[in-house]
Amino acid sequence: MKLAIWIAAAALGQSGLAAEYQLKASPSTVAWGYYWSGAKPVLKIRSGDTVEIQTLTTSSPTSLANNGVKPEDIEPELKSIYAEVKDKGPGGHILTGPIFIEGAEPGDTLEVRIQKIRISTPYASNGFSPQRGVLAGGDFERGRTKIIPLDLKRNVAKFSDHIEIPLRPFFGSLGVAPPESMGRINSGPPGVHAGNLDNKDLVEGTKLLIPVHVKGALFEAGDGHAGQGNGEVDITALETSLVGTFQFIVRKDLHLKGPRGETPTHWIAMGLDPDLDQATVNATRDAIEFLVAEKGLSREDAYALCSVAVDFNITQAVDGTKGVHAMIPKAIFK
Repeated sequence: MKLAIWIAAAALGQSGLAAEYQLKASPSTVAWGYYWSGAKPVLKIRSGDTVEIQTLTTSSPTSLANNGVKPEDIEPELKSIYAEVKDKGPGGHILTGPIFIEGAEPGDTLEVRIQKIRISTPYASNGFSPQRGVLAGGDFERGRTKIIPLDLKRNVAKFSDHIEIPLRPFFGSLGVAPPESMGRINSGPPGVHAGNLDNKDLVEGTKLLIPVHVKGALFEAGDGHAGQGNGEVDITALETSLVGTFQFIVRKDLHLKGPRGETPTHWIAMGLDPDLDQATVNATRDAIEFLVAEKGLSREDAYALCSVAVDFNITQAVDGTKGVHAMIPKAIFK
């Protein structure tokens, strides 16, 4: 009887026999610029399974070459995707997926465990235009793309001869399909589907919790960053290609209104809205909801704790929907 139960658990992806997959980026395995409930899955897995996902920078091969990247250093997958993918938009991110997770139903939560992140190229790019970013509308006459070498052995980005930035890779966009009623949505603004959160704290060893809106969740990943400052004010970070290893857990016990995160040291509540003030309000409310539900605080104590111990950071300010994330330190709870 015990053996039969153990085998049944394994079949559900809840034991050490959970499967491992690799998902390469190719013209047939990417969604260019959208999250959508009608997107055809490129991989089906079970809860508990692990997938190594290859993702690509959205910088075009032409732009990279024109700004000094050697042709042999431009990934062949990126060249083929730019040459062959015709179904694009409305956004600009090249996202790998979607992945269908069996058992995920609307109202569930998808727990995404970010186990490993590896940088694929020895360079990153940062680019802006006068019409986009925090300073859109007159501060700059011309845009620019800057190629930034990455020293992967020393784990730094060589911004200039006198400036080195520690590498802290993360995926700018991790998300699921939005509700069917929203249709095919732009990959740029984050939302209830998570998506382009640009949250630099979601590094290797952290978790992202996303409410499920459609059967199978339909997870996509992309917008790799070797590092970023909070706010991402010129609209790009250290843009690069990443390979990530993710474990997916369907949570039937957790029902969220929007995405949340967890690091080894903090819980992350999130607020999203086109208005930065309202995004801060939403993050505060989500932090209070977490503290009441998970830590047993009264609403009054939770609000006070948010003011005296929780940091509210601007995740990003440039993608239409603003993001604020509240860092709730675990160390204060004894």
